[in-house]
Amino acid sequence: MFALRGFWSSEHGNFAMTTAVAMLPIMIGLAGAVDLIGTSHDASQLQNSLDAAGLAIGTKFSPDMAAGDVQELGLQFFAANMSVADQQEYLGSVSAFAATASGSPSAYFISLSSSISRPSFISASAPWQASRSASVKVKPGAQACVLALDPHASAAVNLQGSTNVSMDNCVIAANSDASDSVNRGGSALVSAGCVSTVGGTSGLLPPSASLACGTPHEHRYASFDPLADVVPPPYTLCLPVPNGKTYTLSPGTYCDKTLSGDITLDPGVYIMRGTTIKPGGNGSLAGQGVTIFLMESAEIYINANEKVNLSPPTSGPYAGITIFQDHGNTSALT
Repeated sequence: MFALRGFWSSEHGNFAMTTAVAMLPIMIGLAGAVDLIGTSHDASQLQNSLDAAGLAIGTKFSPDMAAGDVQELGLQFFAANMSVADQQEYLGSVSAFAATASGSPSAYFISLSSSISRPSFISASAPWQASRSASVKVKPGAQACVLALDPHASAAVNLQGSTNVSMDNCVIAANSDASDSVNRGGSALVSAGCVSTVGGTSGLLPPSASLACGTPHEHRYASFDPLADVVPPPYTLCLPVPNGKTYTLSPGTYCDKTLSGDITLDPGVYIMRGTTIKPGGNGSLAGQGVTIFLMESAEIYINANEKVNLSPPTSGPYAGITIFQDHGNTSALT
């Protein structure tokens, strides 16, 4: 008791030592608060970077993307958003970054995660850890019976002249981000279930356009390519085209020809290599149970007063496909 009283009454620095000892817990608490606030701030930046990367993947995702492509695309946006972080935290978060995609054609999910390790304010103390994750649901655009895949083409779907297009219960879709990705002009008329586009539309107002959905659905997610996995059949020997303006063709390969007049196709698969189908005048194109593959620079021109009556096969590898334009064929379908 006397010793303690003497300690407090000493004038040789005991008070300063006591103050220092008493302040130690306070300083540790302040350092912990600094670490907590700093880690919370960094964790928010980590979350924002993951969210940005997830949205970036979602807007560009397609089911045929490889796992490495998903990771690379996400990392590009994640790293750009994390670049303002401390160098040590930046390198650690980039190293820990992971992005994966899973799901089915009805909906895909992008999952992302990463973590940071923030050095403690107190030297030799363990670093502060933070982990965050993000999930993005990618729901494809409407299933379409007419789908233009070009991502930037103007008038990717173009309805002109005096044509009358009737597609009840059918969605016309364009993955183009152009302001007129689906265009109607002249005296053309169109009726359909709906129009869905990544970009905008032009000329789709009543009475020239009648849509069951009311107005076009613009600036929507792109529709997945339902034919992405279709493999065209191999070429066979080039077949001759009969003379005359009215004729019937048999399934097979037709090379560098112009088909005009009244054309009838027997059921089966047709491979057009650089061939132009252009009935012309009052010509016609008819065929039941047929699939036409437009390869190389093959084209189809359908103008006013021409009749088209085609239907796809109901079974086999090309069931439901009437006209397939190869991805490498950039010729217009008119």
